[in-house]
Amino acid sequence: MRILGIDPGLRYTGWGVIHVEKEKVKYVSDGIISTKSNVNDGIRLLYIFQKLEDIIIKFKPKIIGVEKTFVGQGNISSLKLGMARGICLLAAAKTNISIKELAPKLVKKSVTGTGNADKQQVNSMIKILLGQTPVNDDSSDALAIAITANNYEAYQDNTVNSSKYNLSRAIQKALLNQR
Repeated sequence: MRILGIDPGLRYTGWGVIHVEKEKVKYVSDGIISTKSNVNDGIRLLYIFQKLEDIIIKFKPKIIGVEKTFVGQGNISSLKLGMARGICLLAAAKTNISIKELAPKLVKKSVTGTGNADKQQVNSMIKILLGQTPVNDDSSDALAIAITANNYEAYQDNTVNSSKYNLSRAIQKALLNQR
């Protein structure tokens, strides 16, 4: 099963695709959608939408994970982030593919073991878990979102330590593979 993770942003939208088969997670692809700041927001949003459509058509995911908006200090930047997120959700909804909306802290916790991990920690664990260096921090976050979307039901049921997904065991196994 293919899963697409999306880390929305008006300037950079990260995306990452994984393939899950028999509880094994494999890297497929990742990248960023970059928009130019010297064009109006409508054009930037349309560009993000079109590129996401292309990615969805190319990789044919069964699940799309989209990070929820983290409201920062700046009202304008939060508004623009919300617009980009809306476009990501629209592109996903248009395909009638299952959408999982994930909180940033949950994503960080699912791949690092702590909800307060920084981007470097997330990036390091993605390299370990998938054996691949992501294009940048935005695509690394998107891959983390895809991994978390795979385990969404376990988080919803508060059964993260269930037999379906044991976070501690997964992190421990990834660290052992690094040696």
